[in-house]
Amino acid sequence: MTLVNFILILGNTLILVTGQFLWKYGMENQTLSFSLLSILKVIFSPFVFSGLAMYGIATILWLYILSKVPLSVAYPFQSIAYILAVFGAHFVFNETITFQKVLGCLLIMAGVSIIGLSPNSNT
Repeated sequence: MTLVNFILILGNTLILVTGQFLWKYGMENQTLSFSLLSILKVIFSPFVFSGLAMYGIATILWLYILSKVPLSVAYPFQSIAYILAVFGAHFVFNETITFQKVLGCLLIMAGVSIIGLSPNSNT
């Protein structure tokens, strides 16, 4: 995988994580019920709508990435989002980082590294 492709995947992942953070922030003072009015109110609230827009942008970028990088390489690299979310949530939402979360992040990094170093991943 080229450096440019890695940067594109990392950028896509950052956009997705940002979208998740916008959703989380937007939902902190919302109550979602299963009525159409409630759903529309939540969807069109500024932070949730911005998160949806981020996901739209990420999807367009992802389609481009898939035209350049094998799915079996690109998709595992997106698992970096889990690591960014764990540590980002600690700093942004004051969520606790536990030993299990750190261990899980280390295992994700190990798995992505193994995939990235596999012989056919440079396509």
